[in-house]
Amino acid sequence: MPSDNTTRVQKTDEEWRRELTPEQYRVLRQHGTERAGTSPLNDEHRKGIFRCAGCGAPLFDSSTKYDSGSGWPSFYKPLPGAVATQVDTSHFMTRTEVHCAKCGGHLGHVFPDGPRPTGERYCMNGVALEFEPEE
Repeated sequence: MPSDNTTRVQKTDEEWRRELTPEQYRVLRQHGTERAGTSPLNDEHRKGIFRCAGCGAPLFDSSTKYDSGSGWPSFYKPLPGAVATQVDTSHFMTRTEVHCAKCGGHLGHVFPDGPRPTGERYCMNGVALEFEPEE
């Protein structure tokens, strides 16, 4: 499977269930949220790329990761064309939901309270990501 975002990944629900862990399926395919502070990626500080756990598409460069204090891996900017957003009105609030542009997997939400230069906080579920260290 190509690692760029040029080809949209389409799988049946059963294929996703077979390929993902139950927690990955709950977050990526059912718009779930992992418990804050549970992802080992919170403590990942090496250089590399954060990829979609569903399809492997590159999403964030490690240089844009920062500690937001939220309990989830946070970034101030995705890679170009890596994510798509939509309005989420669940849980009695309005937020901007973030999806992988390649497979449509739910990653988390973006908020307007991040650091410079973008002012955005991409608050991602760690279970929806995989880290590939720079060689």
